[in-house]
Amino acid sequence: MKSVFRLIGRIIAALLITVIVVGCFAVAYLGITGYNEYKAVLEECPLETKIAELRGRDNFITKDQLPEIYVNAVLAAEDHNYYGHGPISIVSTARAILKNIKAREYTEGGSTITQQVAKNLYFTQEKKLVRKVAEMFMAIELERNYSKDEIFEFYVNNIYYGSGYYCIYDAAMGYYDVHPKDLSDFDATELAGVPNAPSVYSPDNNTPLTAQRQQQVIDKMVKYGYIEKDKAEEILAGKGE
Repeated sequence: MKSVFRLIGRIIAALLITVIVVGCFAVAYLGITGYNEYKAVLEECPLETKIAELRGRDNFITKDQLPEIYVNAVLAAEDHNYYGHGPISIVSTARAILKNIKAREYTEGGSTITQQVAKNLYFTQEKKLVRKVAEMFMAIELERNYSKDEIFEFYVNNIYYGSGYYCIYDAAMGYYDVHPKDLSDFDATELAGVPNAPSVYSPDNNTPLTAQRQQQVIDKMVKYGYIEKDKAEEILAGKGE
């Protein structure tokens, strides 16, 4: 009987070692392949060239031209600890991995704002692990060369807001007929939630889902201390200025 238990123990140990070895090889493969993809796109078009093109667009909006409530709404909705972590959030990535394992597919990436900028500048929206790794390397490159405020500007000037609007200026003018700096509190909090699913949350659609998304954004603003609950109620009543 002891020999049987020893045999079973050896089999289990062998299986565990095999899983660990295979896992290490898989991680190494993803790391090397992702790094090579990152280097390839960077060689094709250097980061400084991409940023110069973005900043050279008509109506590029700087952070100081945005209402504080809009900035805070974006942070609450997309990456509430943006200024507190590096280009990659270990906590968000770990949470996303657990959700992906539970769903048995790649459904969530745990992207920081910096990673989203990297994706929008260089990569497709395709959910592939190799692309995700390449995106992480590009996020590191971004924060190595630009400040958090600059990267936030890159985000709002190069994200899709639905209805054919690909930057904050076009979205503010198109949806509300105002310059971004003149967005009301209500419009700012509504607009901040749109990039999560532009075709669903577009103010042009004005469906219950648009209002639900704005409620989510405002709830997060309260949760993370950007506004008080009475201010949230005031904004949703359409009176916040």
